[in-house]
Amino acid sequence: MRHPFEQAVAEHGGLVLRVCRAVLGPVDADDAWSETFLAALRAWPDLPDDADVRAWLVTIAHRKAIDVIRARQRAPVPVPTIPEPAGGQLGDGGPALPDHDLWRALAALPDRQRLCVAYHHVAGLPHPEVARIVGGTAAAARRASADGIATLRRTYLPSLERETHA
Repeated sequence: MRHPFEQAVAEHGGLVLRVCRAVLGPVDADDAWSETFLAALRAWPDLPDDADVRAWLVTIAHRKAIDVIRARQRAPVPVPTIPEPAGGQLGDGGPALPDHDLWRALAALPDRQRLCVAYHHVAGLPHPEVARIVGGTAAAARRASADGIATLRRTYLPSLERETHA
């Protein structure tokens, strides 16, 4: 028998928020998280008892993130400067938001790499499941994830090392 929806939110809410933040950045992540769990709540009664709830929620989050990205593309011309998002704790008592350089480095990755990094390294999904979500083969998802991590190591880690040695 499947556990109550509230327990699924408690168990996977932090993970879904981290995935949304990795895919969209901290500004749009909260809305995507909310939309994910609203959609999940509507579909919860029809979810099979043997379903992988974590993968199911990440799939819904992926679709909601795509909706946000599409909405961004239709958005009016942006303002010249964007205010810095407020820092703080994750809703589940997790760690504080990482620095803005990491978000910029993630955002600079090609879409497929960013998604594969988020779903494999943040959500912990196996590459075949990542491939099912983003399309393509497990090998292609593995390659995109590895390429994304390699790019982050080249672009983000040197800036982090400069800060720690300054």
